[in-house]
Amino acid sequence: MNDNIAMYFAKLLAEVGIKRIWGITGDSLNGLSDSLKKLGQIEWMGTRHEETAAFAAGADAKVSGKIAVCAGSSGPGNLHLINGLFDCHRNGVPILAIASHIPSSEIGSGYFQETHPENLFKECSVYCELVSTPEQMPYILETAIRQAILKKGVSVIVIPGDILLRPMPKDAKYLWSEPRFPKVIPSSEDINELAKILNDNQKVTFLCGAGCSDAHNEVMQLAKLLGAPVVHALGGKDSMEGNNPNSVGMTGLIGYESGYYAMESSDVLLILGSAFPYKAFYPQKAKIVQIDIKPEALGRHTQINLGMVGDIKSSLELLVPKIKQKENDTFLKSALEHYKTTVEKFDKLASGDSKEGLIHPQYLTKLLNTYASDDAIFTCDVGTPTVWAARYISMNGKRKLIGSFSHGSMANALPQAIGAKVSSPEKQVIALCGDGGFAMLMGDILTLTQHNIKAKIVIYDNSSLGFVAMEMKAGGYWYDNTELTNPDFAAIANAAGIKGMRVEKPEDLEERVKEFLAYDGAALLDVTIAKQELAMPPKISFENAKGFGIYMLRAIINGKGDELIEVARENLIR
Repeated sequence: MNDNIAMYFAKLLAEVGIKRIWGITGDSLNGLSDSLKKLGQIEWMGTRHEETAAFAAGADAKVSGKIAVCAGSSGPGNLHLINGLFDCHRNGVPILAIASHIPSSEIGSGYFQETHPENLFKECSVYCELVSTPEQMPYILETAIRQAILKKGVSVIVIPGDILLRPMPKDAKYLWSEPRFPKVIPSSEDINELAKILNDNQKVTFLCGAGCSDAHNEVMQLAKLLGAPVVHALGGKDSMEGNNPNSVGMTGLIGYESGYYAMESSDVLLILGSAFPYKAFYPQKAKIVQIDIKPEALGRHTQINLGMVGDIKSSLELLVPKIKQKENDTFLKSALEHYKTTVEKFDKLASGDSKEGLIHPQYLTKLLNTYASDDAIFTCDVGTPTVWAARYISMNGKRKLIGSFSHGSMANALPQAIGAKVSSPEKQVIALCGDGGFAMLMGDILTLTQHNIKAKIVIYDNSSLGFVAMEMKAGGYWYDNTELTNPDFAAIANAAGIKGMRVEKPEDLEERVKEFLAYDGAALLDVTIAKQELAMPPKISFENAKGFGIYMLRAIINGKGDELIEVARENLIR
């Protein structure tokens, strides 16, 4: 008898090299679960929420560089995948999502748990198809995997549970070859035009994003020839911050003022593999040239003088021989000096000497950076943990930083740490969690104990949705709904079988961080940090200043002048 579709899935995924599937099993996935058990080559990594499964698969793919797989059962089960899959899709990681469906004979009847997943997943995928007959296999499965790999995105296969149990066509083969990425290069006319622009202008700045991940050497070679400061977006921090004598930091709302001013002061801004979205931070007068492998990225967030389609490594290999060495390095020296003073200013804020007895989040992050291993993998929740990671976690060419940098979802750090640690069990994995984000998917600390995953979880516990509160202050809004009533997270961790630690005094923090990171097993560090800490952007607009003034006025009118005193103490008194 031929294998059924479920067994074909299992065998082909094993042939592709899949080691695990993330998800929560359910009756519509029974055929697949049974086939995995019989085959014995792929582990089912059960989580407590399907959103966690998708986030974990995304981190697994990010760390391994290979396609990862997640699955959800019919209706609510696969719907729970959607937020995590949006993050994977926008992060550009290859994912195969298996969305099982209600019995095929019931589709369209308003059956229990019925949805139309082939429509729902369209927006967060590069490929999404419904399998309704065995004859569609193996082509749909092979196509889905290839599309996910080559387009660096999410492929979704929607399949009813009963279809999974049907026999494969008699002539079906287990045929797979790993697709290889082509070199994508701009036209010679574009390369020549760009070379002329770069050679004819003195002050050139680079803005590097995630597209530079395999092009560090080429970027540095070009930057050296041009005497160009290198600014990175958050997606380029991994690849461009470390081993980079031209680095002047990050730009954007959570970046360094040195990065912003290097771009603003330039004659030419060369954007390399970045989809940096914030229009206000692009220079007003510079010529802007962009290279990206995705045609749709060109000119999406700022008007450009020249747009070129190509992968960064191959494009720069063609460009570098046409560039003349610039003798005048005044612009670079000025940008580097600005960067040095900016870093010194931020370092002063990362102090454990608090006159108010507070633990400042900058100090906590600096300690984690100091005592983490040289090849540690960090994940960070959206909001203030991303701010502190961007400013105080140093990349060196071996470390990685994973977050929801494009999708901007809460609750990503814990599940991404789970996926990263399983993918690289030999490396130290540290999740920087906001208290709001951690609480949202807190149930998956049980996944750490169930699968003996030795990740380290840090909670920035300020009893607040901190970044939202800052945004509201900047907009002039008085708020109450960002307050959080938190438990002792360390006690919860200990009850769940995880080593839990809690720190409330700055003088205790350094030793506890060292103990926490050295512990051989999953551990959670709950740190009560300063609640009103402000993360000032490198560019303050009139609207921001006006908004903060209105907030202060409203706080006084509402009898909350004590909060203004608290803000002053935490940010002005160190």
